[in-house]
Amino acid sequence: MNSRQYGDTMSRVKGPELDSGARVYHSPLREERARQTRHDILVAAQRLFLERGFARVSVADIAVDAGVARATVLSVFSSKAALLRAVVDVAMAGDDAPTPVAQRRWFLPVWEATTQADCLDAYARACTRIGKHSAEMIELVRRAADESTANAEIWDQLQANRRHGARTIADQVCRLGPLKPTVTRARAADLVYILNDSGHYRVLVGECGWGEPAFTAWLSDRMCHALVGDGSTPALRGGHRLR
Repeated sequence: MNSRQYGDTMSRVKGPELDSGARVYHSPLREERARQTRHDILVAAQRLFLERGFARVSVADIAVDAGVARATVLSVFSSKAALLRAVVDVAMAGDDAPTPVAQRRWFLPVWEATTQADCLDAYARACTRIGKHSAEMIELVRRAADESTANAEIWDQLQANRRHGARTIADQVCRLGPLKPTVTRARAADLVYILNDSGHYRVLVGECGWGEPAFTAWLSDRMCHALVGDGSTPALRGGHRLR
């Protein structure tokens, strides 16, 4: 499985289909304004969700903060839950460009690595980047999952995407060499699934004060040790301490 087969974590807003005979007029200025409006709404929603919590923020609050009408918010995002999903997608990717995470330039070293250790080190760096942008938002979704079925579905989808990603990384590691004798491919995917949880970033970097290089080194070492039994990962060879 290559990067294009990896799960697309970015949500897209689709407009209504046009009749086959309709003429389509493109206005670059209008399209740019629409993109800017969507961006402003996403920024406002993320800020307010993190400041107040999901339940305490209304669509009207987001509209005021973004400088648009409430109806505009709902025309771009059909509901507050849909907006939450989009905010998380953007947070994980780092921006709102419609490019899957696994096809982003900063993720490509995972696919380009020629050794298992380099692959897992590159993945640890990607997880660090994702955690930096999205760990707090993902935790917010976890807390909001009890508030509605729609939020619970977002949480379940995030976990399904993360598990799919773990299986993909395990497959990539297997292509580059053998796993530890005691680790099956399925077990390798389980171990990556545990370790790629952004909660590790939130606790170790956000709460315990680890620097990001130290976190990356720890994560790279743990994944490499768990899957292939080699503790001499590139990150640790670089001399990063754990604090």
